[in-house]
Amino acid sequence: MIPDFFKYDFILYALAASLLGSITAGIIGTYVVTRRMVFITGGITHASFGGLGLGFFLGINPLIGAAVFGVASGVAVEYLSKFHKIREDSVIAMMWSFGMAVGIIFISLAPGYAPNLMSYLFGNILSVSISDIWIMAILMILVLALFVPFFRLIQYLTFDEEFARTSRVPVSLFKYLLAGLVALTAVVYIRVAGIILVLSLLTIPQNTALLFSNNLKKIMLLSIGVGFLGSLLGLIISYIGNIPSGASIIFSLVLLYLLASAGKTIFYASRKTHKHL
Repeated sequence: MIPDFFKYDFILYALAASLLGSITAGIIGTYVVTRRMVFITGGITHASFGGLGLGFFLGINPLIGAAVFGVASGVAVEYLSKFHKIREDSVIAMMWSFGMAVGIIFISLAPGYAPNLMSYLFGNILSVSISDIWIMAILMILVLALFVPFFRLIQYLTFDEEFARTSRVPVSLFKYLLAGLVALTAVVYIRVAGIILVLSLLTIPQNTALLFSNNLKKIMLLSIGVGFLGSLLGLIISYIGNIPSGASIIFSLVLLYLLASAGKTIFYASRKTHKHL
């Protein structure tokens, strides 16, 4: 059964999407986790539901609308929390609820039958197309174009924002750029895991990597590897068990985290035992 797994075009497309997405999410997710922006990312992801509804209402690609709403939400969080002294968690809660409300309103107003939202809420990587893969590739290039030449600067911003400001780093500019990339990554990943599960893809591989390293570059590389391995295992489980791919990928990522955590605990326990002997 497994050899047949690689014979289908939709499986190969899903594997390509998994690889591209793992690279992008591995890098962006590391920034999200180390900056403790998980709640912000969740808010952006759910706010993008408003864009999905608007896309259905206007008859355009819903992900275009989601991208616009997602980026606008990410920038709004940064702007309102900085210039209007509104607490960040309050801004996120407002964006979250507003986006979901707008999405429901536009979907209810959309002409014709109500669209099937299951693939957007829970994802279906097996339905990605060549155009989706190109979008993922472009996003990956944008992420690499920012992180590779400016890695040290982003590292300062991640761990010590005050030091970055005293070093005359354009902190505000980079925070807006990174917020936009976080939003775009979350929206693109809706195709893979859906709005409900997308946050896991941006956090579980990174937390698995954090079990073994505190170095930003190593965390990113390990996150990419864990993300792709979890996606591959999830696709195989989905294929064999005929279950939703998004949920099986998340299940695989959590399983890898638990195995890595248990393995680390056993390793250190055995080392401690050998030292006492």
